[in-house]
Amino acid sequence: MSEQELKPKIGITLGDFNGVGPEIIIKTLSDELLCKHLTPVVYASVKVMTYYRKMLGYNDFQFHVVKSINEVQSGKPNLVNCWEEELDIKIGTPQGVAGSYAIRSLDLAIDDAMQGRLDAIVTAPLNKSTVKIPNDTFTGHTGYIGNKTKSKPLMMLVSDEMKVAPATVHIPISEVSGALNTAMLVEKIAALHQAMVKDFSSNKPKIAVLGLNPHAGDSGLLGKEEQDIILPAINQCKEKGMIVYGCYPADGFFGSGQFKQFDAILSIYHDQGLIPFKLLSFEDGVNYTAGLPIVRTSPDHGTAYDIAGKGIANITSFLNAIYMAAQIASNRQMNAGLRKSPLKFSQMKRERFRLDI
Repeated sequence: MSEQELKPKIGITLGDFNGVGPEIIIKTLSDELLCKHLTPVVYASVKVMTYYRKMLGYNDFQFHVVKSINEVQSGKPNLVNCWEEELDIKIGTPQGVAGSYAIRSLDLAIDDAMQGRLDAIVTAPLNKSTVKIPNDTFTGHTGYIGNKTKSKPLMMLVSDEMKVAPATVHIPISEVSGALNTAMLVEKIAALHQAMVKDFSSNKPKIAVLGLNPHAGDSGLLGKEEQDIILPAINQCKEKGMIVYGCYPADGFFGSGQFKQFDAILSIYHDQGLIPFKLLSFEDGVNYTAGLPIVRTSPDHGTAYDIAGKGIANITSFLNAIYMAAQIASNRQMNAGLRKSPLKFSQMKRERFRLDI
């Protein structure tokens, strides 16, 4: 197999074309170094990307335009032209049409990934309020991709400082307690453990679980969820051989730096884990969806309508998402090979997906 064929194919979805998605894609892929390590495949429209390329002044940057994944060329930024129609671009403005085409781009990338034609996908940000799904409510990329791939996804935020997964995601705070049960938490902890082993190559990950209430319930004085739901889940996971500790009061856990002693953290609700994460890793953190049959990452920010089209969007998180997608794809292949045939795999070349940067 040639060096060109060994480069992982990373699909990149357009996201909301009125947000920063097109800008960060163009700015990121204009660095020729990226294509030395992987083959980017953007799912978008030539007309949309040409509009942004000219507006941002990237006149020397060009995509290799193709009709399907089968025509992509290694060593170049490829663009699968997903539609021909002219779209009314209104930078910085939420539009239903932008949500519709964001989903079209996403669906095509998911299909290619599920068929093994892509090694991973990276999703540019979209606006959930602009996406309308027949007979369903769109709550974000994570749940949508989970439904499309018939799997149970786990949202993880990943950086060099912290890996954290919320047990409940996009639900009101008033509904968090009612959404908790021991079986659900066991499933979430097990999914986090599996992701650390399979996707991040941590053989014996040390996982912390947070409490729901102030002071983790203070022995039941401030709430019973810790005693009745969370601690039983932790104990069940320990019985299964996982290294799990908790449940910790969130304020002291993060404030004292105790989080640094763990490989991964399960928070009970969205903001409990994401506030400290974004405080530490706002510009370089990556959103990773564990528990899928495909690899999916995204930047840890939204459409940023307020700065869209101004040429000032920071690409660090998006760039990290691309490289992390390639690395996780490599880890999955390596760990699957080791489990299947340790001796045989040890004799195989491990050059695929290796990123010497």
